[in-house]
Amino acid sequence: MNKREGSALTGLKVVWLKEMQDYSGNIRMIILMILIILTAGSSMYVAAQTLRSYVGEDSFMLLNLFTISKDPIPSFLSFISFLVPLTGIALGFDAINSEFQNRTLGRILSQPIYRDVLLFGKALGAFTAMAIVLLALWLLVIGCAMFFMGVPPSGEQIARAFTFYLVTLLYGLLWYLVGMMFSIIFRQSAVSALVAIALWLFFMIFWPMIAQLLAYGFGGGDQYTTAKLGVVLGRISPYRLYTESAIGILNPTTRSLGVVMFSQLQGAIMGSPLPFGQSLMLIWPHFTAFLATIILIFSLSYVMFQRKEIRM
Repeated sequence: MNKREGSALTGLKVVWLKEMQDYSGNIRMIILMILIILTAGSSMYVAAQTLRSYVGEDSFMLLNLFTISKDPIPSFLSFISFLVPLTGIALGFDAINSEFQNRTLGRILSQPIYRDVLLFGKALGAFTAMAIVLLALWLLVIGCAMFFMGVPPSGEQIARAFTFYLVTLLYGLLWYLVGMMFSIIFRQSAVSALVAIALWLFFMIFWPMIAQLLAYGFGGGDQYTTAKLGVVLGRISPYRLYTESAIGILNPTTRSLGVVMFSQLQGAIMGSPLPFGQSLMLIWPHFTAFLATIILIFSLSYVMFQRKEIRM
């Protein structure tokens, strides 16, 4: 191992441990954890109470805890799809510009810590923090399934729930990197936070409407073409990718995430669930899209940070 590799590994560990230390005592992280656990816990409690009367009638009871809702409390999936992006943005919007404002970036980089190591370390710290919080929630769901319903989950249910955990973790990491990228572009933390939240709201609320308008405009009047184009354009939104991935893995009877063919509709009517491997193949394009987007955003952040003037 040469000197550059040795110092890079040492610097990465130092930055990662420092980020984990900051998150463990950060009031922002504590508030987010409490908010996520309380809101998600309430939805799981309502879902568990609703499903207790159906124990033994459904072989995928655990998975229903994630998706079932009862007015006025939304489902666990609805809460997570709303709170995870906010958590990622809250952890990333001041990842770099706070170092500028505190005048610590120059001192950090004067040590044997390179710019790319600093970015990797901060991203790894946030990834680890979100992984711990989401793992606690995942274990909470498993515990609720066993406590309220008295039925141990099967191996396939555990595998599907764990896949949902991984997809949720990637979703949170994507929005953390978005926040970190804006923290590199803008020197003010408030500006980077507002821009990141505005982008999240755009993709969550406004892009589905824009996608449908574009689909109608370019569909040429053909219903099938318009529907297919609407699905393709809608998947530009990370929110659409995440919800489709979650439904595809948590609902075994889901046979298509796009325009439904007649053969797929027949299988759905018969109620035959897909094996775990086929459901995994169904969401694999979405999983790949998440990874590609994460790599793209991190690469853009890396290039901008390498070119950024750090002198105060």
